[in-house]
Amino acid sequence: MHYSTVCHSPLDLLTLASDGDNLVGLWMKGQKYHGNTLFKNMMENDDIPVFRATRKWLDRYFAGEKPAIPELPLAPMGSEFRQKVWRILCDVPYGKTITYSDIARIIAAKMNKERMSSQAVGGAVGHNPISIIIPCHRVVGSAGSLTGYAGGLAAKTKLLELEGVDMSALFTPKKGRAL
Repeated sequence: MHYSTVCHSPLDLLTLASDGDNLVGLWMKGQKYHGNTLFKNMMENDDIPVFRATRKWLDRYFAGEKPAIPELPLAPMGSEFRQKVWRILCDVPYGKTITYSDIARIIAAKMNKERMSSQAVGGAVGHNPISIIIPCHRVVGSAGSLTGYAGGLAAKTKLLELEGVDMSALFTPKKGRAL
């Protein structure tokens, strides 16, 4: 059984999902791959301890604090490859960015492969089921392009600005399929 609730944030409504003990999802309103399409028979329940803890974590985050990811019990569901990518995302420091190709190099090294596709990494990043907390918004294109955020580029920009990322070298692409 999975449980859900909604909470307000500066980005709009967020949907939280839990297996009863762990946070398994956090999606923004209108986000691509929204959780309502992933879990059948989700029961609304606002009073699960992990939801209370997540709300407090998010309140601190949006207030400009730097809550640690391990403060919350997270259990994102995905393939072994996606899990590896999401673990790397959790290591990207608050206020910093990483590129898709950087993640591809890290994954390739961990898997003893010569190379890894940045597109495969992009797919894993885009399907991150716990937005904001697993910080997929910190991933940018190699040239500084703000591409590929399932919550939308406006939300990605707002999160990076909140974290104090130097935005001077980052840009929104004029066209492309990652918009």
